Amino acid sequence: MTAIRCTQCDGTEIDSGFIEDAGEHSKGYARWIPGPLKLGVFGGAKRFGKDRWRIDAYRCRKCGHLELFASEQAY
Repeated sequence: MTAIRCTQCDGTEIDSGFIEDAGEHSKGYARWIPGPLKLGVFGGAKRFGKDRWRIDAYRCRKCGHLELFASEQAY
């Protein structure tokens, strides 16, 4: 990935991190799943058979803006 700049203030001091998922059966990080959200009968998201991508987050030190990227497939 190329150097990341803030899309809000054009800042260059960017800290990498992640968005935590603390839900039941979580792997500890959030995932992006393509397609619209569809809920099952118990209220959870229907995701069986769909790809999952880990979300990486980058925070601008200057303005606090977060940039999110789904660049690595998660299982």
